[in-house]
Amino acid sequence: MSVKESWTVPVKEESSDSQRLINRSGFDSRTGIYSSLLQLSDHLKVPTDPELGIASFVLSQFPDPYVAESKIALIDSATNQQLTYAQLHRSIRSLACALYHLGVRKGDVVFLLSPNSLLYPTICLAIFSVGAILSPANPINTPSEIAKQVLDSGAKLAISAPQEFYKLVQTGVPTIVTFHHQSNGCDSLSIEELIESSDPRELPEIKVKQTDTAAILYSSGTTGVSKGVILTHSNFIATVRLVRWYAEGTSSQDDIFLGFIPIFHIYGLGFFALGLFCAGITTVLMQRFDLQAMVNAIQTHKVNNIPAVPPVVLGLVKYCKGNSSLSTLRRVGSGAAPLSKELIEAFRRQFPWVELRQGYGLTESCGTGSGFLSDEDARAHPRSCGLLLPTFCAKVVDIETGLALSPNKEGEVWLKSPTIMKGYLGNEEATAATIDKDGWLKTGDLGYFDEDGFLYIVDRIKELIKHNGYQVAPAELEAVLLGHSNILDAAVIPVEDEESGQIPMAYVVKAAGSELTEEEVIHFVAGQVAPYKKVRRVGFINVIPKSAAGKILRKQLILQSQQQILSKL
Repeated sequence: MSVKESWTVPVKEESSDSQRLINRSGFDSRTGIYSSLLQLSDHLKVPTDPELGIASFVLSQFPDPYVAESKIALIDSATNQQLTYAQLHRSIRSLACALYHLGVRKGDVVFLLSPNSLLYPTICLAIFSVGAILSPANPINTPSEIAKQVLDSGAKLAISAPQEFYKLVQTGVPTIVTFHHQSNGCDSLSIEELIESSDPRELPEIKVKQTDTAAILYSSGTTGVSKGVILTHSNFIATVRLVRWYAEGTSSQDDIFLGFIPIFHIYGLGFFALGLFCAGITTVLMQRFDLQAMVNAIQTHKVNNIPAVPPVVLGLVKYCKGNSSLSTLRRVGSGAAPLSKELIEAFRRQFPWVELRQGYGLTESCGTGSGFLSDEDARAHPRSCGLLLPTFCAKVVDIETGLALSPNKEGEVWLKSPTIMKGYLGNEEATAATIDKDGWLKTGDLGYFDEDGFLYIVDRIKELIKHNGYQVAPAELEAVLLGHSNILDAAVIPVEDEESGQIPMAYVVKAAGSELTEEEVIHFVAGQVAPYKKVRRVGFINVIPKSAAGKILRKQLILQSQQQILSKL
């Protein structure tokens, strides 16, 4: 029996006279709504107490005090430093107390600029504990990008890794470093000092409501201007409930997880700073992704479970052939962007003992949406990103007519759940365009549900290439390109064309020593797709630019192609 069958909510079938169909896909033909076929067990129901903050909730889920003294919460992959759940609990409370005595109050925004570290989850949960608002940023951002986010978020305090401290100088915002370093060159307070010098018993009671803002996360801006996504304590509480539900449903409570997904991103924040702690799981944290370092960490710490993104899955396939050091691995999850069927098949041939499962979520849905509990279901629906998670319902809306669509028909995916964001910071127009009056989040993703309720994401609607009236999905062509033995990575973008509107152009990373030509690439793709989908131009590049979450930064490639065209005029 598949997990879907054992976790399905019973649905009452009505007679044909009612003009209503609720079939095994969860689709209701009267409302046009797909309901989740999965449900939370009673002990995992989302709490309804209105005066409950995410920090209090997460800390209440820690292992009991006796177990917490020895249960490892976090391991630094580079130094092997370990932090038990008891130590983590004390550190969070101590830092929260220190921040409070420094004047941080409920509603204040605290800006965080740091790569992954053992301190990162402590900082996040301490900020939440005092009712302040977390606004994390990508440490590779430039000083001007940092200044823009600090100003937009209204940050009152900043916390920075020592090597990134200089990027905050021009903002004028008081800044604390995570730890002191000989080359730091600043006399700022450090988080380490604050934790060591503060008494957690002196933290006053701070009332936080589920409806209060907990974080402002900035979208990657891959298809437009980056916007501040407002997430509440209730959004995070609902999300960590789903993470624990997933851990229990997949018997992952005793797994060792590997965390290289950046915690400033919703994917990393939801898993490595919040959700996994609620299941008592041990996480090995990496400061940043490095393929060889990842392989070493898997081998050293006997890692079982990796939340990943498509470039990591591709790297495992391309560079880790026959690597016996991955023998402890039992599951790889992938999110942030779709995996192609070809890449999935290549991964399973190479690592037949590892379960590979896709999931779907957005920053605006607090990182959740759909996923698989069963490897059987994942293998039976290889291109799907799973079933709607508990608490979710969805619509598939025709882009032209606005009508809700039945199974196997493509349209824009809309979501509704307690995890859906409050809105975009200071941008009522963008909020109204994304969340309708009934609370539906318009994801901007083109997709469909099949007859069994499994969700398929085709591509971002804004990224579809319009060629002679046809819509071409870049992700489909990228999947074909990655099937070539001499192509390590690829991205497809639209190029303006007077006759056809737009044509697909491929940027390709060749294998070392390969003499692959533009003509060979065009011919390879043409033999596998309809004529209107053919790649008509090819550029060779050393690396495909991607966001920290693994999404292709097409804007950069489009700009590069435009500059190349202009240089030839």
